[in-house]
Amino acid sequence: MREDLLHFIWRHNKLSTNQLCTTDNEPVLVKSAGIQNRHAGPDFFNASVTIDGQLWAGNVEMHLKSSDWYVHHHENDNNYDNVILHVVWEDDVVVFRKDGSKIPTLEMKSFIPSELLMKYKALMENARPGFINCEKDFGEMDSFLLESWLHRLYMERLEYKSELIFDLLNKTKNNWEAVLFILLAKSFGSKVNGHFFLDGASALDFALVRKTSQDIQQLESLLFGHFGLLGELDCTDGYYLQLEREYRYLTDKFELPITTVKPEFFGLRPPNFPTIRISQLAHLYNNNVQLFSKCMEASNLKELYELFEVEAGTYWNTHFTFGKVSKKSNKKLSQKFIDLLVVNTLVPLKFCFAKHQGKEVDEALVALLSEVGKEDNSIIANFDRLGHKTKNAFESQAKLELYNLYCSKNKCLQCVVGTHLLNRNT
Repeated sequence: MREDLLHFIWRHNKLSTNQLCTTDNEPVLVKSAGIQNRHAGPDFFNASVTIDGQLWAGNVEMHLKSSDWYVHHHENDNNYDNVILHVVWEDDVVVFRKDGSKIPTLEMKSFIPSELLMKYKALMENARPGFINCEKDFGEMDSFLLESWLHRLYMERLEYKSELIFDLLNKTKNNWEAVLFILLAKSFGSKVNGHFFLDGASALDFALVRKTSQDIQQLESLLFGHFGLLGELDCTDGYYLQLEREYRYLTDKFELPITTVKPEFFGLRPPNFPTIRISQLAHLYNNNVQLFSKCMEASNLKELYELFEVEAGTYWNTHFTFGKVSKKSNKKLSQKFIDLLVVNTLVPLKFCFAKHQGKEVDEALVALLSEVGKEDNSIIANFDRLGHKTKNAFESQAKLELYNLYCSKNKCLQCVVGTHLLNRNT
């Protein structure tokens, strides 16, 4: 038995209400279950309950055992002074308020329909060795209900991603251009170097990026040096030596700190090497003045593809690392990489900027994300196997949120899918 099942039963009025009574045999009639509280304090606020003919308005607290009241030290917490009813699975001890008055207790196990318990048990026992608890029924979910739930989930995901953005905005004193640069650097670093690039970009004064952006040699020198890729190689390439000289000049002029940590190359495909990504990032800023404004003004995927149509410098056509010649190939940002930028950086940033301005852009962002192809990973593949095929990045992002925050944590009774399944015919 889990406490979230008690919450579900109370919230959805699933008790056998004809003969409800307290452990002292006082008749109970639930007028209103109240508003569920997912934060600190009683589980339901502003409930309305008639106990032994007397109408009470206040809060309801729920536990598996009534003794949990004392385990959680509610007897010393003023937030629980207004609890009018203690709802438990098993009543094993009498509970009193601080003033010595006894709190009425409703023991649930005597009033829960057996069919509901059987459905709950069947749902929770589907977890292993399969994918998710409801996998046998997921494909039969009503499409409209599921789409509405996915929309909510994606908005939750955007809110979560907003935390980093607003934190960076605070640290940069509301410099949106600087925040975009930091977020792009993180994305250009991929999973392997993402946090390294994030920290490095956060430590770099964006004013220097702006000052050097019109001179590609200066900007590349600044970024290669700042991210630890200059100064220690035994390389005689003219391009590398030129970058070194330029970076020493910039270091002296702007009193830049010496970078001793280097990005990782191991485990990366050559097109994702930090050398290639830094050159591409430098050329992106060399090609675009006021990049943030252009990103915010772009309203569809085609415009963003055009904006991020950028490639590394010509040196990198025959190199992946300094001093080592490779087969000639163009190092252009791929459509797949730009899609990742749209999903992980640009849409969340657009969401935060609109929020900052007090605008509603939810539907526009969903429309933009719906233009992007779905992500290709095992979680999405497993969902597609169950039915309701994933059509685009909006749906794949929402399903990742569903899996990570609900399915994998067995929070079925906080999920619209799980709630719908338990509500059927009960």
